[in-house]
Amino acid sequence: MNEQSTEAKPGISAAIVVHDGRVLMVRRAVKEGELMWQFPAGAIEAGETAEQAAVRETLEETALTVEAIKFLGERIHPKTGRMMSYTAARMLEGVARVADEEELDAIAWVTHGEISEYVPYGLFEPVQEYLDAVLTAAAA
Repeated sequence: MNEQSTEAKPGISAAIVVHDGRVLMVRRAVKEGELMWQFPAGAIEAGETAEQAAVRETLEETALTVEAIKFLGERIHPKTGRMMSYTAARMLEGVARVADEEELDAIAWVTHGEISEYVPYGLFEPVQEYLDAVLTAAAA
């Protein structure tokens, strides 16, 4: 009997961090299929909410302290098959940098118009709607 398949992998939580009219994206050191650029994200640990995981992962990966401001939704990711949760977050302090060199090799602050260059296959609809609203408002 294969013991691995009896336990589900933990869900992944992503932080959608918007600051100065741009959204924070990270590039994984090891590509996950087509996924290269994505939002700071990682596994939800035991006893942790999706929002708490998004805040923790952002700090671990980018050295930014953020706070969760709105849960945007969850889905089974079409590229990885993993349960994904998305949380909008506000930057509190720090300067974004690659803080976890084993996981990341670059970060970028991306404008609304550049998102499709970084994520050509499109974003989860509630995330896209949130970014459309906050990034277009910031550009106005």
